[in-house]
Parts: sequence; C-alpha cells; structure tokens
Amino acid sequence: MRAKQRNDSHTPNALIDYSTYAMSAKEIAVSALIAAAVLYAIGIVFYMNQFAALALALLGAAYPKVRKAELRDKRKAELCMQFKQALYALSASLAAGKSVENGFRDCVDDLKLLYPDPNTYIVREFEIMNRRVENGDPIELALVDFAGRADLEDVHSFVDVFITCKRTGGDLVEVIRRTSNMISEKLEIQQDISVMIAQKKLESKILTMAPFTIVFLLAVSSPDYMAPLYSPSGALIMTVALLLLVGCHFIAKRIMNVKV
Repeated sequence: MRAKQRNDSHTPNALIDYSTYAMSAKEIAVSALIAAAVLYAIGIVFYMNQFAALALALLGAAYPKVRKAELRDKRKAELCMQFKQALYALSASLAAGKSVENGFRDCVDDLKLLYPDPNTYIVREFEIMNRRVENGDPIELALVDFAGRADLEDVHSFVDVFITCKRTGGDLVEVIRRTSNMISEKLEIQQDISVMIAQKKLESKILTMAPFTIVFLLAVSSPDYMAPLYSPSGALIMTVALLLLVGCHFIAKRIMNVKV
C-alpha cells in the first residue's frame, strides 16, 4: 500500500501524493483563525452588530479547504519547475554515454547542487526512484509510480514517451532533450501570462477592498448618514451588497486564473 505524506516537514521519508495536500492541525487552525478575523471585521463594518459579525466569522471554518487547494497547486507548480531542471541534468548524463540507471543516480548529485535542501521534492523523488532500482525494480515502474503521484501532465507525457522509447530502442537523449525544451517553453509562456495579468490582479484586489474601505470610512466619519443601513431593513441591503461583492471577487479570480 502506498504511503501518503501528511505533512512535508514532519514526515520527510514518506511518499507524497501531489494531487492532495494534507494540512497540519496548526495550518488548519491558523488559516481558519485568519479568515474568521477578516470576516468578523467585515461583519462589524457592514452590520455594526456583534452577533452578525460572529455568525459571519464562523464561515472562516471553510477557508482551510480553499487554502488546501492553493497549497496543493503551489506545490505542484514547484515540482513541475524542478522536474524541468531534472530533465536537463538527466539529458546531460545520458549524452555523456551513461546508462539510464547511472544517469538517474548522477542526476541526483546535479540536482543537489541546484537545490541544497534535501527535502526538495524532485531530489527526494529521484532518490526514491534510485533506491527502488537498487532493490531490483525496473526504472519504468519507479517512473510510473512517480507520475501517478505527481499528477502533472508534463510528467505523465514524459514517462509515457520514455517507456515507449526504452522498449523500442529509441533515442532517449533526444527524447529527454525535446521534452525538457517543451516543458521549458510551456513554463515561459505561463510566466509571461502571469506578468501580463499581474497588474490586473492587483487592480482586482484594490477594487475588491475599495467598497469595504468606503463603508468603514463613512461609518466612522458620518454615522448618522449610515444609520439607515444599519437598521433591520438596511441589513438586507448590506447583505445583498456583500453577496454581490463576494460574487464579483470570485468571478474576477476565475478570469485571472489562466492555465496553459
């Protein structure tokens, strides 16, 4: 049975399933408390009522799920970037005339120069593959297991081509070189898109925060002016306005989430 890692820093020798992210109790508590604090502040600004603010703060308990997805995507992005570097190192080893197994072993030494941290994802994965080969498993089986846990299209594509090429006697050096170049070009496109929409993301965040800031300033500077909105009938208007702001935020976030 495959071992699942619950937390990267606490179980450094466990296999990682990159399709999920197991948050520690501390991470869950911190993310929930931060979300609850923010929602409580919003509740005070929009309703000027402790009970309404506390009810809104309870929704912070759902934020760890959102944070979990963010951390999972961040980890997979780091793994993809590191995998590209691993392919460069592996291609250089095979081009020097080394066997596939020796190339994977030498690749770990090259990766450690780039990533001194022994808990770097790609370093750990290549060490795991090398240990499996030393124990008698074929390199193809180790790669298939890694691809299944990595949950990355680029890794799956590379492993499929690698296995086919090795079985049919193809040019592994050329295959790995082309794969690394394709991944590199894809990452460059993603980075270019990120740069282009970075300003729009900042503008979206500012526009999202602006209504809350305006309501807060009006409530502090002109309480009589805002008093009708804090009445029972005004609470309905504030609730509709809050829902519209939240909806706009998620729509903008979805638009900005460009994937190649």
